[in-house]
Amino acid sequence: MRCARCQAPLEHGDIRCPVCAFPSEVVVAGEAAVMKVLRCPECNAALAYSAEKQNAACGFCGCVMKVEEPIDPIETPSARLPLLVQAGQAKASLRRWLSTRGFFTPGDLATAATVDTIHPLWWAAWVCDAKATVSWAADSNAASRRSDWAPHSGKHTLEWSNLVVPATRGLSAHETNVLTSRYDVSRLEPVPDGAAQVEQFDVQRSAARKTVIEAIERDAAERLKGGSIPGNRFRNVHVSALLEGLTTRRLAFPAWVLAYRFNGKLYRAVVHGQQSDVVIGTSPISWAKVALVGLGVLVAIALIAVAVRQFG
Repeated sequence: MRCARCQAPLEHGDIRCPVCAFPSEVVVAGEAAVMKVLRCPECNAALAYSAEKQNAACGFCGCVMKVEEPIDPIETPSARLPLLVQAGQAKASLRRWLSTRGFFTPGDLATAATVDTIHPLWWAAWVCDAKATVSWAADSNAASRRSDWAPHSGKHTLEWSNLVVPATRGLSAHETNVLTSRYDVSRLEPVPDGAAQVEQFDVQRSAARKTVIEAIERDAAERLKGGSIPGNRFRNVHVSALLEGLTTRRLAFPAWVLAYRFNGKLYRAVVHGQQSDVVIGTSPISWAKVALVGLGVLVAIALIAVAVRQFG
């Protein structure tokens, strides 16, 4: 199906064209699927409700889930990327990562931490190919003369291939940003029926177009700073994208979500599902070391003050 006005391709469930917003004539037969989603209030993990499992606790952090009943139909990925990192590799990667957390973490963190749970998760995302006319305005140091900043503006046509736009609350935006660049989207496999680890699309279709355009505009702003905007220092960068073409695929990306304990407190880490050296998460701080460094700074300041009074 194509848009009657601009001939852009339409996808299943589109009620408006994703390029020109013209109402679609696509009619979906039958009743829309209704699904209840369990939502963890602590780590925001989202999994499809399973009547057979009767599980009301988050598998990642142990918190009690809450039930959501979205108005829009819940979409599912059409394919997923293969999980190449095994559970043992993920645990070993966590140990290595804990050993490199720096001076202000406990010295025995890597050896004393214990893995509480480890779960594979395929998080949902759109993979977009797009073309857009991008209008921009920004201040930069180019041609600023006596001032620090000078205004600039322009218009460019940009294209995107395999732009990943996360559609999940199971992982944070920071976590998905770290993971995304290391995936190989050319390797895909079917999603098994009833795969509980494959996350549903948290952002519903009614908000999908806005989410995708915002991601395109963020990426466009970074690309424009690479040469299209004159100068090497920027501020007040504003971008507006007018789509000329957009196609999307709904894919699921693999990762390992681990919960580990140290001194009785629970922490979370995420290991990339295809590159085991990519780890992101939280870790404890040794406040004794922080206090020791702070005390050392105060002693040094006091010694400097004494020296200044004696020899000033």
